[in-house]
Amino acid sequence: MTRKDRYRFIIDYFQEHAPDAETELLYDNPFQLLVAVILSAQCTDKRVNITTPAIFEKYPDPYSMAKASFEDLYPFIKSISYPNNKTKHLLGMAQMLIDRYEGKVPLTVQELIELPGVGRKTANVITSVIDQQPNMAVDTHVFRVSARIGLTLNAKTPLAAEKQLIQFFPAELVHKAHHWLILHGRYVCIARNPKCFDCGVRESCLYFERALRKGS
Repeated sequence: MTRKDRYRFIIDYFQEHAPDAETELLYDNPFQLLVAVILSAQCTDKRVNITTPAIFEKYPDPYSMAKASFEDLYPFIKSISYPNNKTKHLLGMAQMLIDRYEGKVPLTVQELIELPGVGRKTANVITSVIDQQPNMAVDTHVFRVSARIGLTLNAKTPLAAEKQLIQFFPAELVHKAHHWLILHGRYVCIARNPKCFDCGVRESCLYFERALRKGS
């Protein structure tokens, strides 16, 4: 199977089996999604979703969050990984939204990465989820799954993987492909003991092909 064939197989499979794939983070507006994605760094979406309702009720917008002190916000975040840094990031992010963007979340990667706590991955998530821009956020799941299947070849960094995925996925599908790969990595192509025999894309997967050869 050629690389283009592999992409076509993956696209056809997920368009049939996961046509409405989307983020598992819960949010009602761009500001809430930005808060949730910042909190999700090295933390599970499940834990973030448990934490954010109280934050959103107390701080529904950048203006209310920017008025909070570290001591005000920290108790809401203390169950999340790296709570000290993330509390500082949220407070700084809210203030910068007010100072630069009239309280609105910008929707370009270049503007987003200037916000505290926002790196390229987070910026790609925001722009692809909110605006369906063809930006591919490469987290640990996407990095692992794309390499195992053979969608990326010799990609040593998330940025290198991102560039390859953007090259081969049609632009109009990139925002969906991000979720296809994340959810597949979260529930099927898990880091240890991937569920290959429950996997619908194993026919196109280099990892599975090599495992069969090794076992034969």
